[in-house]
Amino acid sequence: MSTVSEITGASGGRRRRRRADADRSVSAILDAATKILNQNPQASMGEIASAAGLTRQTVYAHFSSRDAIVNALTERATARVTAALKAADLSRGRAAEALLRLVQVSWETLETEPLLLNYPSPASDPEDERQQHLPVLEMLHGLVERGQREGDFDLSLPTNWIVAATVALGHAAGDEVRAGRMTSSQAGAVVQRALHRLFAE
Repeated sequence: MSTVSEITGASGGRRRRRRADADRSVSAILDAATKILNQNPQASMGEIASAAGLTRQTVYAHFSSRDAIVNALTERATARVTAALKAADLSRGRAAEALLRLVQVSWETLETEPLLLNYPSPASDPEDERQQHLPVLEMLHGLVERGQREGDFDLSLPTNWIVAATVALGHAAGDEVRAGRMTSSQAGAVVQRALHRLFAE
């Protein structure tokens, strides 16, 4: 006769296996979507499912639409950029140098997620998009504040404006990449040069 602990233990094991299976499916979907949508932004959910080696029903069980998949890819990329920036230790050295490092690390990380440069964000609400990128924005804001205290950045410029202008330059560079007028590496270098000239004290 099975004991309560044996029954609950078996049930917990099944739940962990289901969770692990779900995590593998999500990872396979996102990896496949990155490849397929980068080749064809109009690819269907069925094509993504086929590339992931899963059924359409499985894909829809995790993501209700293609935009939901792109949102998930954006969140994954933001997490990767945040982790890379933490590893870059933006508190080290002068703030102006750290800002250039932030741009370099961000673009290097985004080069591993080309979909985000070639596929428009489905976030129609600017606040939704801001929330997606909040971890990086908070790092950038803190870095600009430090730069103004240390004299690296023009203190007469509002901190929020410098942050907004930096983000706008990044978006403009992304537009150039999407239009095929710049490579990702060229865009990152241009943003670095522009920031150095715009905000330096």
